[in-house]
Amino acid sequence: MAIGQEKGISFEHNTTWAKVKEKAKAENKHIFVDAFTTWCGPCKWMAANIFPQEKVGTFFNENFVNLKIQMDETPEDNEDVKSWREEAKRFAKDYKVAAYPTFLIFSPEGELVHRIVGGGEADQFIALAKEGLDPNTQYETLVKKFTEKPNDKAIAIAMAAAAEKAYDRDMTAKAIESVINNSSADELLQDDILKLISKNVGKPGSKAFNTLLENKEKVDAKLGAGKTDQILSVSIINSEIAPVVMKSEADIFDKTVAEVSKKYPNVSLTNSIASFKPNFYARKQNWPAFRDAVQAYINIDPAKVNAAQLNSFAWAIFENCDDPSCVESALAWSKKSLESENDPALMDTYANLLHKVGKTKEAIEWQEKAIAAVDEGSKAEYQATLEKMKKGEPTWTK
Repeated sequence: MAIGQEKGISFEHNTTWAKVKEKAKAENKHIFVDAFTTWCGPCKWMAANIFPQEKVGTFFNENFVNLKIQMDETPEDNEDVKSWREEAKRFAKDYKVAAYPTFLIFSPEGELVHRIVGGGEADQFIALAKEGLDPNTQYETLVKKFTEKPNDKAIAIAMAAAAEKAYDRDMTAKAIESVINNSSADELLQDDILKLISKNVGKPGSKAFNTLLENKEKVDAKLGAGKTDQILSVSIINSEIAPVVMKSEADIFDKTVAEVSKKYPNVSLTNSIASFKPNFYARKQNWPAFRDAVQAYINIDPAKVNAAQLNSFAWAIFENCDDPSCVESALAWSKKSLESENDPALMDTYANLLHKVGKTKEAIEWQEKAIAAVDEGSKAEYQATLEKMKKGEPTWTK
């Protein structure tokens, strides 16, 4: 680990923000800040797999003064981490750090010029960091340009793309509104602008939403039949249906959908609702309703439901529901998944469900097939399941 870290990014320790800025200015380097939390999986992955790489270290050490700031607080924090707690709060507030990992890039003078949200493989991450060194691609620099010239369509397009990448939803919405306001009807349907708008519709009533709604036929001609309904219905569900049904203790799903649908007679919600409904009932832990919702979703177009989806639905029932009718439905979905793919994970699901309905002899046969096909790293886990089946023990949590 020590050797790997020497080759990788060299981070400052036992220092202050003032000293970091002083060093950056003296060495004429930008400042790279990894704003992370102890509970963030992607943060840990970047620290273990990307930062120690030699090529990553070479690039970052040559171009940046590098700093890590822990954004959460734990009882195990050492004195160095504790000394940054107030600064961490300021970073979260002043630089709008709300998702993790967030990587901030400052100029040698300590001015924020760029942000990267989320990690990536080494080459991709280096490329993203390079954007933070170029005034033409620096995020915060683009924000300043856009603020100064909000009606410049070229700047607005660049701003929208950059804001989308930075997960800055408010700025994305502002930039897209500017693009729409400063484009003709024909320009809005150009491939690059239409792609940007369709990916960032925002809430119903937004300019992006209304632009797609008013041009449904033309948008479908560009993106594919039914695509506009799909995009708009997701916006409607996220804004006006999901928040209502999720906070209600009573089951008002169908009632809410019917009421909201009346507000948007020109948008078909059917397919998106069918897709959302199983997720809703899974989160509500209503497994009989989940079973019915899944079956309704499958019935719309069985050919479009792939093996992985069927397996996911079936495994959710296996793990969470003992109702015989639910388990039988899950068994049917699992069996269907095996018609198109011969994957050991699918076999394992099918075997577990067979065991749960009491068909243990058949379950053992399928589990043995799964063990024969699975990679070496998973054989022990699959074998343990097989041993439970042979002993007549449940393989599910009771």
